[in-house]
Amino acid sequence: EQKIQSVKWPHLLLDLSVSSLPQCSESNLTISGGDFTLSKMYIDGSILRYHCPEGYYPHPVKLRQCYRGRWDPAPTRKQPECKRVTCPNPNVLNNGIVDPYKRIYYMNDTTTFRCHSDYTFRGSSTRVCQANGKWSGGTPVCSRNSDHCPDPGIPPGASRTGHIFNIDDAVTYRCHNNLKLLGSKVRVCQDDGQWSGQEPECYADFTYDTPEEVAEAFSSSLQTTLTMNEETDKEGKRIKLEQGGKLNIYIALDASDSIEEEDFNKAKNIIKQLIIKIRYYQVSPNYEIIIFATDVTRIVSITDYKQRDDKKLDTILQDLDNYKFDAKGNNAGTNIAKAYGAILDSISFEKAGNKEGLNDTHYVIIMFTDGVSNMGGKPKEKVDEIKQIVYNGQVKKRDEYLDLYVFGVGDDVQREDIDDWVTKKRDEKHFFLLQDMENVEETFDQMIGTSVLLSVVELIQLLHHH
Repeated sequence: EQKIQSVKWPHLLLDLSVSSLPQCSESNLTISGGDFTLSKMYIDGSILRYHCPEGYYPHPVKLRQCYRGRWDPAPTRKQPECKRVTCPNPNVLNNGIVDPYKRIYYMNDTTTFRCHSDYTFRGSSTRVCQANGKWSGGTPVCSRNSDHCPDPGIPPGASRTGHIFNIDDAVTYRCHNNLKLLGSKVRVCQDDGQWSGQEPECYADFTYDTPEEVAEAFSSSLQTTLTMNEETDKEGKRIKLEQGGKLNIYIALDASDSIEEEDFNKAKNIIKQLIIKIRYYQVSPNYEIIIFATDVTRIVSITDYKQRDDKKLDTILQDLDNYKFDAKGNNAGTNIAKAYGAILDSISFEKAGNKEGLNDTHYVIIMFTDGVSNMGGKPKEKVDEIKQIVYNGQVKKRDEYLDLYVFGVGDDVQREDIDDWVTKKRDEKHFFLLQDMENVEETFDQMIGTSVLLSVVELIQLLHHH
């Protein structure tokens, strides 16, 4: 299969006006079973994207870019086609039966699961293959529950090594058939009878998270952080945002050439919505917002934010609004490491100025990018340094003080790279793969609008009652 790199084309010499560059050919571009759109017709820099009906995906290429009169990747004699979406192989259930047994499962195929006698079933007994390449419901497990931790199961498309589940025992997962593993590759059985990390999933190149899934998972994870509750919540996680505790939210937005201007603007709206919704909580976070391509532009830094007056939120929303996609000029590379580096510097600066306070500050970092990094080194190294600073050598005790989220934007999201940049927590998801930004914007609005606000409204009513 051809891997399409969203290569960053070197910037054209200034004396070449676009009109003098040859156009790209109009022939041999069609896709069987679908159609395509062009960002700038057939002129230099235009991006051709293939589109397929629901339940199908473009193969072997999703997009081409016109560069100096040639398409990259170049069309071949074999026409691209819309192929049917498949779901990962569910026949990985131990101690049970999967019905029907097939070699390939397509959209709308239904499977049912049951256990051999002596084994207890948990999870979803019926699952349906969905248009986004995932099975509905949760992983089915047949187990005897005789060990300290429950059987962690095997997600579709994966295999697991490790079948003893007592304290400190580890299980390791891998995905097959070119699927990429997202989530925790290794999980360890902990004293409290729970597994460390996050349940792994196997994603194909065409798998994405639905807007509802994204909204649901992100809001519940963020809500955990935002709810200032000194009790222990349902997962036994003490939320450390007591009045003295502080919350710093860093938001980074990729404005490089591999991201479409339209997606950039939608991401900007999502960020604005998010900031507006967070206002409804009884918590006043400090914000830092950066936009990056080759260089990093700070819309606001935490230090500035703390010193501003009450109108600071409105000013920031205004500044964010005013930032135009083209403001980066010719510096349109993607320096993701520099973006995380800027956040790292900001945290270090905070720490230097406030020896005591760092320990009760909760850090939330939200990145919007396609993960195609073409300069500035490996983002993972910067992310690891951020973890070191916040965890301060006590990962288990301090792991709830850091949440690293990434929203994967665009057609060529680097799944496996990005999965290393997020925090992995039990029953939470921190990496979201968006098919497009369109519905996410909508869903976010509905979701944060309803669930979160409701809980705040209920809280206020309760207080009035008492």
